Amino acid sequence: MTQTKPPLTIHLAAPRGFCAGVDRAIKIVEMALEKWGAPVFVRHEIVHNKYVVDGLRDKGAVFVEEIEDAPADRPIIFSAHGVPKSVPQAAQARQMVFVDATCPLVSKVHIEAERHAEAGLQIVMIGHAGHPETIGTMGQLPQGEVLLVETPEDVAGLQVRDPARLAFVTQTTLSIDDTADVVAALQARFPAIVGPHKEDICYATTNRQHAVKEIAPLCDALLVVGAPNSSNSKRLVEVAARAGCAYAQLVQRADDIDWRALEGVGTLGITAGASAPEVLVNEVIDAFRTRYDVTVNIVETAQERVNFKVPRVLREQA
Repeated sequence: MTQTKPPLTIHLAAPRGFCAGVDRAIKIVEMALEKWGAPVFVRHEIVHNKYVVDGLRDKGAVFVEEIEDAPADRPIIFSAHGVPKSVPQAAQARQMVFVDATCPLVSKVHIEAERHAEAGLQIVMIGHAGHPETIGTMGQLPQGEVLLVETPEDVAGLQVRDPARLAFVTQTTLSIDDTADVVAALQARFPAIVGPHKEDICYATTNRQHAVKEIAPLCDALLVVGAPNSSNSKRLVEVAARAGCAYAQLVQRADDIDWRALEGVGTLGITAGASAPEVLVNEVIDAFRTRYDVTVNIVETAQERVNFKVPRVLREQA
């Protein structure tokens, strides 16, 4: 007698997965390989996803930590997270061909920080210490010009040059709610602080967090497909927990699913961080199909039509 599978409703968040900046960065590496042939060097992971990085490595991309780790006679690409000013300067000094895959929304924050500095303002950055995007943004200006805060508590200890001449920027992949708390603390302590002309947290981060808030209360558990070093993916787990989901877990692949923790689950939420490809989402859903009688319900909270052009050097004929 065949055993019937228990029923499971999967609420699938939309939008999820790749954003326009990630799409563009991957395309940049692929087009560079087509234009210049292998190997093409990439400084740091192009995006935070092992599956994506391994796939590009198989096509001939070589990932290095620093410019000096790559030969000067091969092209090098900078990751989507952005780099300090010193990095393209070092590439130029070595007369290297380089392509900047920095997400245009991260570049917007860089330009903003520079404009504030030109106006004589000291910058406070809300971000995570050590994250490549934070390092890149802080590296747009001389040391000491950008002060980093992660929490409202950090704001209390800030030592600034002039409380009346400050501006703040934020990492693009943060939690909207956490950032609001830090901004409130900054504005309370420094009433004259200047904020971004337009929200720094990117549309994709915001949309994915809104979608999770929508499905989290409907679910016994929620899985976020993404990498452990992906800031926006980790924030989605936190958002799910805060929105009332009893169990939220980050998984890179179907192999990472903690089946024991999911015993007795009748409704499951699934989303994916901005650097996770849809093939991995499908892999996770297929893993549930082997154990459950699955019904997939797509919960769409926004439509995304953003598209970023690749740099001109890749669009030009060789």
